[in-house]
Amino acid sequence: MEVSASVRDNFIHIVNDIFPNLTTEDPLYNVIALSSILVVSAVIYIIARLLVRPQIASWVYKSNNLWDNALQQHGFFRRLMHLFPALFIYLTTPVLISDEAVMHGMVIKSAQLYMLYSGLLALYAMLSTVEDVYNASALAKRAPITGFIQVTKLAFAIVTILLSISLIVDRSPLLIVSGLTAIAAVLLLIFRDTILGFVAGIQIAANRMFNTGDWIAMPKYEVDGEILEIGLTNVKVQNWDKTISTLPTYSLTTEAVKNWRGMQESGGRRIKRAIYIDVHSIKLCDNDMLERFSKIRYINEYIDKKKNELRAYHRDYSIDESDLLNSRRLTNIGTFRAYLEAYLRKHPDINQELTLMVRQLPPNELGLPLEIYCFSAQKEWVRYEKVQADIFDHVMAMLDLFDLRAYQRDGHLSLLAHREQSAYRNSPESDNAPEDAQEKSEPNR
Repeated sequence: MEVSASVRDNFIHIVNDIFPNLTTEDPLYNVIALSSILVVSAVIYIIARLLVRPQIASWVYKSNNLWDNALQQHGFFRRLMHLFPALFIYLTTPVLISDEAVMHGMVIKSAQLYMLYSGLLALYAMLSTVEDVYNASALAKRAPITGFIQVTKLAFAIVTILLSISLIVDRSPLLIVSGLTAIAAVLLLIFRDTILGFVAGIQIAANRMFNTGDWIAMPKYEVDGEILEIGLTNVKVQNWDKTISTLPTYSLTTEAVKNWRGMQESGGRRIKRAIYIDVHSIKLCDNDMLERFSKIRYINEYIDKKKNELRAYHRDYSIDESDLLNSRRLTNIGTFRAYLEAYLRKHPDINQELTLMVRQLPPNELGLPLEIYCFSAQKEWVRYEKVQADIFDHVMAMLDLFDLRAYQRDGHLSLLAHREQSAYRNSPESDNAPEDAQEKSEPNR
């Protein structure tokens, strides 16, 4: 108190040297005092910004810690500088300005609000720093905390608003909170998405359902891409066409979502595609075909094994191999299926520890589907598509070696018509056709 009285007396003495006979009850004195407080507070802020802040920044950049760099990046120290002039105004106003003056309460409340919101912004910077440090750690892969950080910011913002209102109206914050119960239904309606997002964020974090970087697909919203951010109310997803989709956070727990994280963490990415074989090209293998197939290195052992198996069967049941009705013979489609499976077993980009098979699906109007089901060891999109394309390039090219044809709509009809026309031209009857036509035309002459 003695220091405050001394400062006030000195200030009055200085003012009286400029304005004689000026007392503390005069309105001009309060204006001069307030102007002096504001000028000195501005000088303090300029000094803090030009001298203290650069020194803090140099210390930050020299350190090896990441958290202080994040504080500097989010403007924590810059926002903290605003507390110094606000604190100066709050402390010097009661000293220089009388409590009975009208502007006394206004200046004090303004200084308190200034400190309150400066502290809130500094606290926001600290929370953002915590989020960045967490996202840079290994724990970020297990559960995101962006939603919780936003909830914390929202809670501090609500507390700050309540404290601001209580300062302005000079009422207890508890009294203001008790008055809010009358409009609770309206608040629930206003913060509906916020509440649903907060609950969804808890479910997502507790069950580790989604995380930033996960590849998700939601056909309802035409979303297919990676999660950029899981916030309190919204989720940002970057689609593969580089567009950004924004979804409500609670939609991740209430809608059907496919998360490809399991594929990314597994040993391979599934290849499941079928080619349709023209059923007219499926036939039994003769000796010439088997001799040709036995030269293919992937199935030469398979052909020899099957030949021995069929000989033993025919011998055991006394069946002549020339008996087409009772003998067993290989088919070109079955041999081709065995070849594809052996080919995939030797493929370097196919994971051999996961499911691998070549199977037939039920025939339909498009032919006989021959499906390849395996897992590519290359999970990155471009490499995966290249592996898949290379496999089916080879499959389509090998069809002709096994006397098979892929179905193409109306393609088999044109092929049959071409064969019938060729057979007709090569038949002896076609040579007599002009003579017969000439004989039939003579009676009409």
